[in-house]
Formats: sequence, C-alpha cells, structure tokens
Amino acid sequence: MTEITAALVKELRDKSGAGMMDCKKALGETNGDMEAAVDWLRKKGLASAAKKTGRAAAEGLVSVATEGNTAVIIELNAETDFVSRNEQFQKFLNAITELALKEKIDTLDKLKAATLDGKTVEAGLTDLIAGIGENMTLRRMQSLSVGKGVVSSYVHNMLVPGCGKIGVLVALESEGDAGKLEELGRQLAMHIAASRPEALTIEGLNADVVARERAVHADKAQQSGKPAEIIEKMVEGALRKFYEQIVLLKQTFIIDGQTKIETVLENAAKDVGAPVKIAGYVRFELGEGVEKKEDDFANEVAKMAAG
Repeated sequence: MTEITAALVKELRDKSGAGMMDCKKALGETNGDMEAAVDWLRKKGLASAAKKTGRAAAEGLVSVATEGNTAVIIELNAETDFVSRNEQFQKFLNAITELALKEKIDTLDKLKAATLDGKTVEAGLTDLIAGIGENMTLRRMQSLSVGKGVVSSYVHNMLVPGCGKIGVLVALESEGDAGKLEELGRQLAMHIAASRPEALTIEGLNADVVARERAVHADKAQQSGKPAEIIEKMVEGALRKFYEQIVLLKQTFIIDGQTKIETVLENAAKDVGAPVKIAGYVRFELGEGVEKKEDDFANEVAKMAAG
C-alpha cells in the first residue's frame, strides 16, 4: 500500500482546496492515487471541479510585443520580486521580446541563439545573472500571427510598458476594420486574463479531461436514484456548466457580464464590417505551475497527517 505522506496530503490540498484531514482520508481510500483522490473528494462534495492554482515559486515578469498581425510573449523568471523591479532586468526582457518579434523567432532555442548587442541572448542572460547576482531562467515564449486581421495584447499588473504579471495575446482573423478589431481584441484579452480559459472550443479540450468530468458527474447523479434518462440530462447539464467555466467561446464576457464570447464575435461582425474569428490565444501568468517551498505550512501538514 502506498504510504500517505505529508507531501501527498499537501499536494492534494493544493489541487482540490479540500481540508487536510479530508485529503488524508481521500488518499487512504484511493491507495495514494492523486487523481482518484481528487475525484473521491469531488464526489463527496469536498472539492471543486477546477484545480486550485498553487502559489508561484518563480518571480520575474511576462513581456509582450505586438505589431499588426504578429505578436510575441515571453516569461523571464528570477528568484525574487525585487529583481523584476531592476531596470537592467526590465530592459533585457523588453529587448529580447522586441528582437523575437522583429526576427520572427518562435522558439526558446532560437531566441537563446539569436544575437543581441554583439552576443547571444543566452550569453547576455549569463552576464545579467552575474551582474545582478541572482539566478534567472528564460522559461517560455510563444508567437502568434494571423493572415488577415490583428493580434491584440493585454498586460495585467503592468510594472513597466509591455511587462507585468499576466500577459495575453489574442489573434482575430477578419477583413474588417483594423481599429475596431484591435479594440475588440484588447477587450477579449482582458477577458482571458481574468477568466483563464483552458481551450478555445469544446473540441479543443483534452478528451481525457472531458471523460473524467463526465464520469464524476455520472457517479454523483446516480446517487440521486433518479431514472436513467433524468440522470443523463443531469450529466449533460453539469457538462454544459463545466464548458462555460473553461471553454473560451462558451464563457460569459466579463465586459458586460451576460453575453457569451461566441455571440460577442457574431455581434462584432456587424460593427467591423466582416466576420470575426478567434484564430488563437495565449495566456502566460507569471510562475504558473511552479510551486514555492512553504516550510511552515509543510510542517503543519506533517503534524496533521501523522495524527
């Protein structure tokens, strides 16, 4: 049998938002299987459908640069928030983002090998690390472009122009008015920053995620004892709500609080003079997916898990 360690209990709490003792029990019931334990908690009504984001270990900044129908977004990490306020750090990030946009660089490896001020970006980063005295990581980048239309951007918690804690790019494909498309794109980027969609369409969702969600709701519905046809309707209704939470086109627009994004695009077509389609989007949140060491909390978990 898998040992239910304090670390496992803490990880499950971070994923589910459930209480520590409930997490310990769930892991015991599922022999330490993390995903099964999350489902067990959800079936008991002790956890939400979405995993809660843990506090980020990485500090630094996310930078965006756009020009017409092309844009680039980059995340540069450092050990402390203090470094993100360093002018050298900010200038370096802005410079490599503009370089990536100008040279149409689309991968980290190509960016690291590109030349900036007479040396490679990778060598420049090494010099920056030596100068500031703190480790840094060029973590990720992505470019976005569209044939006809615009790529709009939004930076949340902006520290300096183009750099902040959350960066979003949205590519709108359309032959309509570029100025109006740009404004629509910015509003959609703001929406994405706030709503954290996981996919543009239902079809774009991971099939395993959808199957798992269906299984959880089917199990919960069956506990009601209702007829099979009612249970199926209950499951489909739950899935619709799930899609409305994580699928961009099914989400409610934060700007007006009532219109679905897919309807926003339909209405926008009349305003810009041509059909509008979201060709793609990118959302980077500083440090997402990387967890900080929380020694005091870990000790607390260890004491409870041992009890």
